[in-house]
Amino acid sequence: MAILGHVSLNLLKSETEHKVGIKIKRQMSGWCSDYLLKVLQLF
Repeated sequence: MAILGHVSLNLLKSETEHKVGIKIKRQMSGWCSDYLLKVLQLF
């Protein structure tokens, strides 16, 4: 489970379109499925 957490954190860090913190990016991925798909496509 820890590996999945690290992978998801690295994906959020690599998303550079929105210049906000990791906490906000996590919230945005929970609220907006389009943003979540965009982050997952970085993988």
